[in-house]
Amino acid sequence: MATVSDGDLTRQRVVVDAFLAPLRCGDFDALVALLDPDVVVRADAAAARAGAPGEVRGARAWAREAIAFSHGARAARPAVVNGTAGVVVAPRGRLFRVLRFTVAGGRIVQIDVVADPARLRQLELAVLDD
Repeated sequence: MATVSDGDLTRQRVVVDAFLAPLRCGDFDALVALLDPDVVVRADAAAARAGAPGEVRGARAWAREAIAFSHGARAARPAVVNGTAGVVVAPRGRLFRVLRFTVAGGRIVQIDVVADPARLRQLELAVLDD
């Protein structure tokens, strides 16, 4: 696993915090502005909606989907996931989903969405203060 410096983690955390704000209030344009135009979002089988693709490419395409299902964002908290910035979604304290981000140039270029219970147990997680 690659080492991430505290400075890198701090910059990533700024982007993750900025990501949560428009997601929680449904601000499509602000969410798109945080995503690289060619962002790749991959969801494991447990995270993908029935019949939905496991991979979505493009900021606008994924932001539309994210806003449509943003009701879960209230339970989302910034976290360190395997040493990098991410988000845990744990309604009523029960871990439901984890988003791992790859940030470059101040934008999110990749998101991995994990919901499979076996995969969730393998992640090193540290929830951060909002």
